Amino acid sequence: MTVASTGKTIETAEDTEGDDTPIDVEAISSRTNTILGLQMDTTTRAAMDRQLPAIAGDLNRLLREDLGADDDNEVRQLLRQGTRLVDLTNRPTAETPAFGTYLYLRDTALLAQRLLWIYIERNGLDAP
Repeated sequence: MTVASTGKTIETAEDTEGDDTPIDVEAISSRTNTILGLQMDTTTRAAMDRQLPAIAGDLNRLLREDLGADDDNEVRQLLRQGTRLVDLTNRPTAETPAFGTYLYLRDTALLAQRLLWIYIERNGLDAP
């Protein structure tokens, strides 16, 4: 298992438990792959709802890492996008149609995946 942490650099829209939880590269990679493998026509809303807290937590942890935003405009844009996604006012609710929840999950997983690759590169870690 590859685990590393470099500290907080950005405050996100919510506090999550385990703020000092290190980045688990393998777990996040596995979760993003699982979410990106979901098919809208065969995935239940309950299954999507089960994935929401974990992927939002993964993204939130990645947003607090030093990913080089001071030197890279693209990273700054990704961090802004991630901050919007983890904001509780932008997350799916019980009233959100299943397709909206599906899109949110995919957007969150894709962004987490991109930030995870940046994290891996910046910390000289092996990709899972």
